[in-house]
Amino acid sequence: MEKMISVQGLSKVYASGNIALDKVDLEIKKGEILALLGPNGAGKTTLISMICGLVNPSAGSVSVDGYDILTEYRAARRLIGLVPQEVALEPFEKVINTVQFSRGLFGFAPNNAYIEAVLKKLSLWDKRNTPIKELSGGMKRRVLIAKALSHEPRVLFLDEPTAGVDVELRKDMWQIVEELKADGVTIVLTTHYIEEAEALADRVGVISHGRILLVENKDQLMHQMGTKELTIHLQQPVEKLPDALAGYALRLAADKQSVIYSYDTNAERTGITGLLADLSGAGLLLRDLQTSQSSLEDIFVDLVKD
Repeated sequence: MEKMISVQGLSKVYASGNIALDKVDLEIKKGEILALLGPNGAGKTTLISMICGLVNPSAGSVSVDGYDILTEYRAARRLIGLVPQEVALEPFEKVINTVQFSRGLFGFAPNNAYIEAVLKKLSLWDKRNTPIKELSGGMKRRVLIAKALSHEPRVLFLDEPTAGVDVELRKDMWQIVEELKADGVTIVLTTHYIEEAEALADRVGVISHGRILLVENKDQLMHQMGTKELTIHLQQPVEKLPDALAGYALRLAADKQSVIYSYDTNAERTGITGLLADLSGAGLLLRDLQTSQSSLEDIFVDLVKD
């Protein structure tokens, strides 16, 4: 798939000596959804700000659809829509004027039909003549997206777009993202809601301490790094696991009546058959078995541990 964004050796060091980004390399494909995950202060917003041309890099280069963000700034920036974390809107301006003005800032001629379509897609058309200050927090988020889409960008950055919104609105935004992808828009999403990455992303990038730890296909990542757990419910509680089972690295649950065994689904042997036989040999009677797959959140937590 053809690349839309190319980041090479990108670094940002502030005057204080703080290293916000450290030699980041990243390629983002046309038409994909990339979820960028990382703890607070990991460098997610700094990376987005530099790609969008809002922060100058200390070193490295970025191109958007072949346009360098420094030497061909206008051409690169016209391709990008940005939905920032902060809601910064003119409170007394009407919704439709806010969105139309944003389109004009990028040098695009007025297109009332397109603006109407965007506002309708975001359920803002009925609010088009409403002053921003009269909107709910969730509707203001929608206005930010409308502004970002006003100039028909081919790349959309969503920096924590659903922070502080209710579940219903979050699902509405997920639907909007899917529709934009269907239109060929490349989307980069930063989020603290891991379920958003699981639901939406084609690939997942993990950033910590200003460095990209990995960028991987979501399904492949979960297949390669995910583990399964087998929970064995016993008929009677036990205070201590028999020494004969020490080789399995079992965990005794807090209720003392369940034993947890982690195993690699890709391994040639899972060890389950031998474990069950050894449990029986140790005099432990089984009541039930239950398996669970590790989630993207589990993988993320493991990756960003120091």
